[in-house]
Amino acid sequence: MQLAARVSQVTPSITLAISAKAKAMKAEGIDVCSFSAGEPDFDTPEHIKAAAKQALDAGKTKYGPAAGEPKLREAIANKLKTDNGLDYKPENVIVTNGGKHSLFNLMLALIDPGDEVIIPAPYWLSYPEMVILAGGVPVIIQTDGKNQYKITPEELSAAVTPKTKLFVLNSPSNPTGVVYTPAEIEALAKVVVEKDIFVVSDEIYEKIIYDDAQQVSIGSFGPEIFQRTFISNGFAKAYSMTGWRIGYLAGAVEVIKACSTVQGHSTSNVCTFAQYGAIAALTNSQDCVEEMRQAFAKRRQVMLERVSAIPGLTCPKPDGAFYLFIDVSKTGLASLEFCDKFLESHQVAAIPGVAFGADDCIRLSYATDLDTINKGMDRLDKFVRSLI
Repeated sequence: MQLAARVSQVTPSITLAISAKAKAMKAEGIDVCSFSAGEPDFDTPEHIKAAAKQALDAGKTKYGPAAGEPKLREAIANKLKTDNGLDYKPENVIVTNGGKHSLFNLMLALIDPGDEVIIPAPYWLSYPEMVILAGGVPVIIQTDGKNQYKITPEELSAAVTPKTKLFVLNSPSNPTGVVYTPAEIEALAKVVVEKDIFVVSDEIYEKIIYDDAQQVSIGSFGPEIFQRTFISNGFAKAYSMTGWRIGYLAGAVEVIKACSTVQGHSTSNVCTFAQYGAIAALTNSQDCVEEMRQAFAKRRQVMLERVSAIPGLTCPKPDGAFYLFIDVSKTGLASLEFCDKFLESHQVAAIPGVAFGADDCIRLSYATDLDTINKGMDRLDKFVRSLI
């Protein structure tokens, strides 16, 4: 069968493939420690589930507006104004089937064939594939671990060409966990304004930050950058709602309307009663978010201490999200070979850095319990010592 050319240009998700392999091994009774999935191990908070149940009982089971339930769009706009200093109205917001879908909608609505999209590496693996599916050209800028894998204003400015349409910013970052400082964000904002391009800020991990790190939205540094900014976010990470598939995009009304048109011809509305759970997430106490963040902070510290004691491994201290991005180059193995052998020989699932544009590294998620972390770190220590 002759498939569309666009499909052959896209790389299947390595993270999903490794997670599936680890789950299959577990189903066979093998004791697997999985650090592969970017998914909190906590249940969705009870008040969020209760709101969805109440919506079901109230008959919220029909089609809704493609752009989302009005009450949820209003709640998101209020959150963006209160938490992020972004003066959006409900009409500036579209509710999508997860944060990933918000980005995909944006690419389809904004990117024409040949348009360039600047993506710093390491990057979340779906960014370049979305650009390709939209007919655009991903321009990958390699960053330096010595600079905590952050793109500098000079590097961003040098990458801009007459074909540049969009810059993708992710802070806190997947896979590195780094968080740009307010001053660093502001410096990047000046380049975006000077070069007259757009920026999409993926802020899905904004609530999961540690120590003195401060998350700020790039669009909050004045009207000029605000007009050029899109915000992608969702409920999966902060509220442990990964399976609910609720995200959102905020930005200029004309682009949000275009995204709504795209969504209206693809998925239509997000699950109606699930949106009422999202309303409860935003409008009720945020104590549940803080409880999970504190648990992640403890796990981060344990995993960092364990990795730092293993010879040959280095990684920056993550200021956000729930990942360690570990340089394994001294083992002599490329990332995919490292992860394959690690899973087969020691039954630990990790994600190869090649999926994120950094083949010297692997990503470990600490969104799991401490017992699994300690057991997996014991196995990592034995595996790495056997190599070096």
